[in-house]
Amino acid sequence: MDIALNLTIFAVTAILVTVIPRDGGGWSPEKYRIAFRFFTVQSNVFCAAACLLTAIFTLAGNVPRWVWLLKYATTTMVTVTMMTVFLYLAPSIGKGWAKRLLVGRPSDIFMHLLTPVMALVSFCVYEKRGLTFGQALIGMVPVLLYGLLYLRKTQFAPEEKRWEDFYGFNRNGKLPVSFAGMIIGTFLICMGLMLIQNA
Repeated sequence: MDIALNLTIFAVTAILVTVIPRDGGGWSPEKYRIAFRFFTVQSNVFCAAACLLTAIFTLAGNVPRWVWLLKYATTTMVTVTMMTVFLYLAPSIGKGWAKRLLVGRPSDIFMHLLTPVMALVSFCVYEKRGLTFGQALIGMVPVLLYGLLYLRKTQFAPEEKRWEDFYGFNRNGKLPVSFAGMIIGTFLICMGLMLIQNA
């Protein structure tokens, strides 16, 4: 079952990422580049890669600790994506949020919900090993790095290279609050996964 979940996550994500650059029936590299600005896309791609490695090493008979920790970190990433959708983006959008965040495009339901759930089930049910506090903090690194990148690109980059605040984290000048909230939320997710792994 674990191998099936990991390979499903990889296969579905690979198909969805292949579809991203298509624009009006042709390939649009610019659309591809813009898509990878989003933490949603990055987290799902990294998780898919970790799932493929996990499946390969499981079939080989031994999953190295570094692969397992990579799976942990990327599971944390997609969990952050899912929780951000339901706890931050959905309330900020209000009525019609499900259509925009879950069924607006074929990738939404997978990247925002199904892939994170499959990754959580795979990691928490079939891949339990035990996680120290120090190892649990590894899960915070991708979010911290992306947060710093987002801060630079939306606030301090040259105008022609600046990103729009597509997550709305700086709405009403509340970027510091949003940043702190994401870090605290990620920490709580890491601690929750640590408790599950050590149960």
